[in-house]
Amino acid sequence: MTDASKSKPVTSGSLKDRYASLLNVKEKDLTNEKLYRFIDSWIGVPHRAGGMDRKGVDCSGFTTILEKEIYDRTVPRTAKSMAESVKRKYEEDLKEGDLVFFDFAGQKFSHVGVYLHNNKFVHASTSKGVIISDLKDPWYYKYFSRAGTIK
Repeated sequence: MTDASKSKPVTSGSLKDRYASLLNVKEKDLTNEKLYRFIDSWIGVPHRAGGMDRKGVDCSGFTTILEKEIYDRTVPRTAKSMAESVKRKYEEDLKEGDLVFFDFAGQKFSHVGVYLHNNKFVHASTSKGVIISDLKDPWYYKYFSRAGTIK
């Protein structure tokens, strides 16, 4: 697991303890242990365009796998198609499992992640692989373009 603010592994404590600390929530607020076990098993997997396995995964591939395995929801394969198929939400209304979208390199909805808690989201970064980042980080926030729930 990675500490979003420092990008260093966080390995001490129980799974719920580690994620509660990282996300700045109480352990009891983390009710979906399956989600955090899933994330824990994918943290650090490298980015690979078109990838759909632990040898390498892209942002929409990771989101597709997570949504299917954790929520039993089938989502479109591309970030753009996912963005067009969500019920839009304001960022202050986001809940665990909602999707967050970004416009990188002038491309609308070119990146997707899965919202967790307290502005943190998990995604497959092109430079660092699967990581947890902060939506309010100025670098991400300036590219943030949409959020929503799978319909």
